[in-house]
Amino acid sequence: MMIQANPIVNQALDHPLLEEKGVELAIKRLDLVHPLVSGNKFFKLKYNLSDAKKNGIQSVLTFGGAYSNHIQATAAAANFYGLKSIGLIRGEETLPLNPTLEFAQSQGMKLEYVNRTDYRRKNEAEYLDELKEKFPNSFIIPEGGTNSLAIQGTSEILDEGDSKFKYIILSIGTGGTFCGILKSLQSHQKALGISSLKGSFINREVSDLIEKNQIRTEEEWTINSEYHFGGYAKYTQILIDFIWEFYESFGIALDPIYTGKMMYAVWDLIKKGHFPTGSKILAIHTGGIQGNLGFYERTNIKLPGLSA
Repeated sequence: MMIQANPIVNQALDHPLLEEKGVELAIKRLDLVHPLVSGNKFFKLKYNLSDAKKNGIQSVLTFGGAYSNHIQATAAAANFYGLKSIGLIRGEETLPLNPTLEFAQSQGMKLEYVNRTDYRRKNEAEYLDELKEKFPNSFIIPEGGTNSLAIQGTSEILDEGDSKFKYIILSIGTGGTFCGILKSLQSHQKALGISSLKGSFINREVSDLIEKNQIRTEEEWTINSEYHFGGYAKYTQILIDFIWEFYESFGIALDPIYTGKMMYAVWDLIKKGHFPTGSKILAIHTGGIQGNLGFYERTNIKLPGLSA
């Protein structure tokens, strides 16, 4: 049995700026795909977990920070499949648990805390062999969930109805969802990734994923690294204000790590005339709103979606 998705809707936006610039903009609401396994994580995990189940593996093991969307989603999805789950959490245990880790534990995930030196070894073969010995019969999923099975899943995000859009825009973390989009992109479409990370190294990581997964890339793609707001998990008041303005205008909650930065970039690029008149743009909401609870706990800054 594979975890079932809710119907995915594209929410068309209506705003004077869009009319002024002569562009159409819609949001693909992956944040509504499943109540517990939200956004792109649903697509990244479904083949990983169904493959583990099919092969008689008893547990899944993965990595993440203390507020990781991936940790939260993996715990819920593994519970659905009847699999045990182990989360290797970067840093030391802090009690009481934050909302993300408390939820993961409630879904049956065993939390193991890893010092930052060992955590940096998470992709090394020797370290992975040590984990396989320590946690036998476990299916190891990389940090962020990006592997070939994840790309297989995220290649199903776009559907036939999305062919009318020229520009497909989404946030980038580890690059797995972006590569899945590239795999399903049509020849007349262009993909634009908005990196939440400071620096241009993500271009090389995406190129490596493309090569490793033998993805055809005749279609055009670019990554914009100018909207990171200081780096991963960094933010400014401008970003916070935008997230609230966007929610008040459209009723769509965004997070400050990924989707808030992505939509700020889309809005700013539209303002600057980046997209020609008549352009049809699809921005993909990759979920992650659960993280707004942890963000409030860390910063005392309220964001939309705190009751999600």
